[in-house]
Amino acid sequence: MKTLQREAQAWVVRLGSQMATEDDAQAFRRWCARSRDHAQAFVQAREVWQAMAPAAQRVQQQEAREAARRRLPAPGRRAFLGGAVAASVAYLAVSPPLALWPSVTEWGADLRTATGEQREVAMGDGVVLQMNTQTRINLRHGAAQEGAGESIDLVSGEAEVLAGGAASARVTVAAGGGVVSAVHARFNIRHLDGEVCVTCLSGQVEVAQGTQHARLDEGRQLRYGPAGLGAVTGVDTGPVIAWRRRQLVFDQVPLSQVVAEVNRYRHGRLILTSEALGRSRVQASFSIDRLDDVAFLVRDVYGAELTQLPGGIVLLGAASA
Repeated sequence: MKTLQREAQAWVVRLGSQMATEDDAQAFRRWCARSRDHAQAFVQAREVWQAMAPAAQRVQQQEAREAARRRLPAPGRRAFLGGAVAASVAYLAVSPPLALWPSVTEWGADLRTATGEQREVAMGDGVVLQMNTQTRINLRHGAAQEGAGESIDLVSGEAEVLAGGAASARVTVAAGGGVVSAVHARFNIRHLDGEVCVTCLSGQVEVAQGTQHARLDEGRQLRYGPAGLGAVTGVDTGPVIAWRRRQLVFDQVPLSQVVAEVNRYRHGRLILTSEALGRSRVQASFSIDRLDDVAFLVRDVYGAELTQLPGGIVLLGAASA
């Protein structure tokens, strides 16, 4: 355990040094994925650094006052580094730069998929989960009442849920402050950036948020977020479930949204540096297994200026006049 703690502390220092590279990010992902103990050890080490930050700042202030009295330059380097590292680690852990690694709020999930990974999970009562890329799910043990079926919490990401168990068993998915449930149905649920999108693929799905309720039939979709439930609308389910065929399908979608979606599946990052370029409409289909080609297609089709950086980071901007 002491070895694990030392490793966690070393990661805290490395990630807080502002010198972390893409290789570091990949190694960190692998280290955290070894076990939940590894992820929790990092969280604990980070919390220790956070707790040290105020003390480090007080030491720095005391050194500065003493130096001022002696009319000497304030040393404070050790204290400053302690406070700076603690603060930067706290930020990096909660808001990873360019989303190069998961937020600490997601490391402890019961079920998770990595970037580009898809996973099938067979649960009880005939419930099957198809997890898409960068998805975090917690199993809500003890949350289901007598006669109810599986109950899960979609922390973030996307999943297709097949509920095909006994008539009395209802699968329940909590996401973004709402609850989606069904008995005999297949539905896609997506929880990203504080918004949840539910699409009924077959059967019937019920959605509840606070005192609001809605029912979705096959081919109907609903979005909800902090403002409450949106309207139930008809939708072409083909693009919604294209990821199940390892495809991404876009029909007159702004390029900014296309880039955001591609980044969920691709290591590294595509970054738009032009708002005008981001407003360009895209009608295309991409293979999830060949997403490195997207940047070159944007360059060729829209005349974008492409700049490749280490770590799979690509800048896409308007072509120079």
